[in-house]
Amino acid sequence: MIEKNVAEILNSDALLQEVHLKGWVRTFRSNRFIALNDGSTIKNIQCVIDFENTDENILKRITTGASISVKGIIVESQGRGQTVEVQVSEIEVLGDSNPDEYPIQPKKHSFEFLRENAHLRMRTNTFSAVMRVRSKLSFAVHKYFQENGFNYVNTPIITGSDAEGAGEMFRVTSFEDNKAPVTEDGKIDYSKDFFGKETNLTVSGQLEAETFAMSLGKAYTFGPTFRAENSNTTRHLAEFWMIEPEVAFMNLDGNMDLAEDFIKSVINDILETCKDDLAFLDQRLTQEENSKPQAQRSEMSLLEKLKFVVDNNFKRVSYTEAIDILRNSKPNKKKKFQFPINEWGADLQSEHERFLVEKHFKCPVILFDYPANIKAFYMRLNDDGKTVRAMDVLFPGIGEIVGGSQREERYEVLVEKMKALDIPEEELWWYLDLRKYGTAEHSGFGLGFERLVQFVTGMSNIRDVIPFPRTPQNAEF
Repeated sequence: MIEKNVAEILNSDALLQEVHLKGWVRTFRSNRFIALNDGSTIKNIQCVIDFENTDENILKRITTGASISVKGIIVESQGRGQTVEVQVSEIEVLGDSNPDEYPIQPKKHSFEFLRENAHLRMRTNTFSAVMRVRSKLSFAVHKYFQENGFNYVNTPIITGSDAEGAGEMFRVTSFEDNKAPVTEDGKIDYSKDFFGKETNLTVSGQLEAETFAMSLGKAYTFGPTFRAENSNTTRHLAEFWMIEPEVAFMNLDGNMDLAEDFIKSVINDILETCKDDLAFLDQRLTQEENSKPQAQRSEMSLLEKLKFVVDNNFKRVSYTEAIDILRNSKPNKKKKFQFPINEWGADLQSEHERFLVEKHFKCPVILFDYPANIKAFYMRLNDDGKTVRAMDVLFPGIGEIVGGSQREERYEVLVEKMKALDIPEEELWWYLDLRKYGTAEHSGFGLGFERLVQFVTGMSNIRDVIPFPRTPQNAEF
């Protein structure tokens, strides 16, 4: 007798083979048919028992959510929906589940309810599919970079710098409540704290990754980052994962090439390895879209969006050209945009980005050469003195998915930019050293992993693509 998981049985043609499998009961009907799932696939396998010869006490314990062990023979299914089933010869209940208390009953649940039961929501079809796709995507990310000569870097989670200049950071301290020492002017004396300075949870591993790129040539980070932004939108998390490659001797054009190739590669990987889960998620999203008013429905299904990305060349457009297009567009002239575009220098919103992708160019878009005053200090200043070598990759449905730039490699220029933004040189002395000892052009980008998972799965709320979301007033589980 061979121990197999559900996916292996459903994908095999070994009829009459004796098997042993374990899983959780999804449904049990007519005291005979068990729908069993073990997480290896979105599909259940039907296990058929001989209820007349099965202990009545065992039958009572086969309830939704219970874990069981089944031994039997693979036979051709007599019912619809599956090609094979297991004719049960022996069954054992491993863990009971009280049907009056078990939250994940075989019925439709709201996503809000499932977030409140995040420890069990992976037992639903939607969340098991999402989390399997997330797992495969994570592997595809590492696979791409490892196969292309990148070195994986574990950058610090505790940091003394604010890479983005956002200021919305979680403080790290060993001071006891209300017992922090203060200086003569009444401020907290961080020189007496554990690290001897003010420290926070990181918002990005980019600056540290640059140090590796300037030694090893190619580096990437893939780890948790944190933002103390008091936002309860469907797009924000306080804890999320970032993918950040950095490459020495690469300019902005090379950076755009890398971003496009990377995204197409990982999505192609998922289209190949997650067919069943994507088919389910595609159907789920179509049903969700059909419940909306016609004007609010997406023009593309989930699978069409994914193929839209991998099958099209990304259109490269300067920020200046994009502003001209948006300013002269019908939605702007008819005041349909929530944020009208009136002049050069505007910070583009999701509605503008989606218009460029979905309506104007009808392909993924990479915008480049943004105004310096709306981008970070480390981006390379162009010769015009007002734009920087920044780039954003725009996708259908969500707008920006990747943000990156050619980094400022000139010591004097970087120092001046830091002074203008009141960033102390002593805080980033090591970052400046990279420009003093063997500087060279280099580039990189950041991709929020959850944003990528959202796009690939079609989930509308970012809280539904991470196992245990961390948001304002919520740190459960």
